[in-house]
Amino acid sequence: MTRRELLEKTGAAALAGTGRLLGAGESPARYFGLHPFIEANPKAVFIRRTNVPAKMDSESKREEGLKLAREIFVRMDKPGVPVSHRVVLKPNVISVRQAGKPNEQFWGTGTDPDFYEGVVMGLKEVGLEKFHFLEANLRQTWNYRGYVAINRRHGVEMNQCARSPEEFAAGEGMTWSKVPDGVIFRRIPHYAPVNEPDTWLLNIAKWKAHGMCLTLSVKNEQGLVVIPYVLFCSGWKTVTGVPEFMKGDIRADAEQRINRYFESHQKMGYARYDSGAELSPIRQEIWAHKTMDNMSVLKTGLAMIEGIYGRDGDGFGIGTDYMTNLVMFSKDKFRLDLAALWLGGHEPGNVHWCRIAKERGLADTFNPWDVTVYEWKDGKALPRKLSDFPRTPLKTYYLRRDGEPEYHLVDEPFDYDKVKI
Repeated sequence: MTRRELLEKTGAAALAGTGRLLGAGESPARYFGLHPFIEANPKAVFIRRTNVPAKMDSESKREEGLKLAREIFVRMDKPGVPVSHRVVLKPNVISVRQAGKPNEQFWGTGTDPDFYEGVVMGLKEVGLEKFHFLEANLRQTWNYRGYVAINRRHGVEMNQCARSPEEFAAGEGMTWSKVPDGVIFRRIPHYAPVNEPDTWLLNIAKWKAHGMCLTLSVKNEQGLVVIPYVLFCSGWKTVTGVPEFMKGDIRADAEQRINRYFESHQKMGYARYDSGAELSPIRQEIWAHKTMDNMSVLKTGLAMIEGIYGRDGDGFGIGTDYMTNLVMFSKDKFRLDLAALWLGGHEPGNVHWCRIAKERGLADTFNPWDVTVYEWKDGKALPRKLSDFPRTPLKTYYLRRDGEPEYHLVDEPFDYDKVKI
């Protein structure tokens, strides 16, 4: 029997030696972890086909979240992550309403709340008790899809978003991280307890279009950054025109470093550097470098993309939801996003941040065909190729070209063998 055949037959059960998995009826353990196969394959991307019949079927979505959590989060009888740790939960909580239109029309603007609740329920079953829901943006909208009620129901603490200059000076409710060799930031503030000892981060992003192409797990962690540092996409004004109390946290040579990178990328002839879009190539460059500065200081326990239904459009009020019935997850958020971009109809080599992540040494590839893919089915990992899963064209307004529809795919062919970073 070949190794591939063995894995197809036994999947995740083929691996052992990372601690005994305790049965559901046993008393709570002191530790938890990810399924041994996931731990042993930290660069793999796992894709689970869900079976939700309709977008607003709350029970079915909650059950999908709970079932997946029960399969991938395991109680352990030897050291993993202590269940006394605080779990930081980061869904994409963006919610939109428009007068005269049904709320369900905008349900795909963020991570599905019922799926999120199911995952939290599963985490509680392994013995975890301390949860923190953190988000920088639009607190007044958290009620639109029921996030506040879910968090209260499960004892999940929620943050306050805004901070005054005085609160920044006192460091109230935030954790500061020094950025190693940042391009823009010298240090970044995150909402506590991010980056504090005894914490574990679960990123539950949404599969949807955005001005940055698709907003996936890497971008989702932007929302952990305290206002106004969280403004990554506003261009030069949030680099050279920041408030006085932020100036010491921006590199003195940030403008020069950004311009050097940008000019180099223009010379290399990458796609869409001639776009006249409002979210222009230089704004995309600035956003990408701020994002990589942020990625350099965050350690994610598991990254997940909820794609029970995906959304095209602008990420907010414009867009259509499609029943796609996929959930993707990985310990490697960069590789996870490459797979999700390709499955969304885009070519990652054409997207600024994918190449910049590799260029700055934070990712080891920007080629989606380098990604090892498994289908996660009934607790087992079955070897697959990306092309074994359906692609759903999630059109975006990212760097529109002259004559191109406002919402389009970023799908120009890219020669990954030719372009080496």
